[in-house]
Amino acid sequence: MFYKVVANSKHELIKKNGTKITLGLVVWLAIQTVLTLQNFYNSNTNTLPPRIFLFGVLPTFITITILFLAKKGRRFIDSLSLKHYTLLNIVRIPVELVLWWLYLNKCVPEIMTFEGRNFDIIAGITSPAIAYFGFTKEKLSNKFILIWNIICLGLLINIAVNGFLSAPSPLQKFAFDQPNIALLYFPFSWLVSFIVPIVLLGHLTSIRQLLKTKH
Repeated sequence: MFYKVVANSKHELIKKNGTKITLGLVVWLAIQTVLTLQNFYNSNTNTLPPRIFLFGVLPTFITITILFLAKKGRRFIDSLSLKHYTLLNIVRIPVELVLWWLYLNKCVPEIMTFEGRNFDIIAGITSPAIAYFGFTKEKLSNKFILIWNIICLGLLINIAVNGFLSAPSPLQKFAFDQPNIALLYFPFSWLVSFIVPIVLLGHLTSIRQLLKTKH
């Protein structure tokens, strides 16, 4: 889905490099796969900062920051298709279902599901309508789409914070009876090292583009 976002870029050069960008992401996923399968993340949960944050999350945050600070990075994010990036949020539906399944199998706490504090599924359910009426039919104002992105960004931050603070580490604050152990195992480590950063970049990109549009 992210390949479609890049392939529909308004910048021809970036569009042509869609395959290379996607391959770069595949390499990143492969690295995370190796680290997880080698039990690098779950072998010692007492390190500070947590290994999953240091080697799985932090590099993605640094990359996103560079994209917004560098001239070429801003050109990249400003060229991305907001319609396709909005549709990408559909992925949040199966993610929420997986989290619920993990909760039933005692791998994540209830607070990380839609039965607890996680309402992220709302973003996934509403994204097709926003993409269709906002960008295909152009029936929604930029202000409305901007507000939707801000709300959904808040939902993403909410589950990310709850997930981090319920994971086994010196920083864990709650869910001690059932910690969030899933993200330390394959393939669920992809959730924090790939899916969350990709969705985060989408909202930040959308907010930036929409704020730059004057109508």
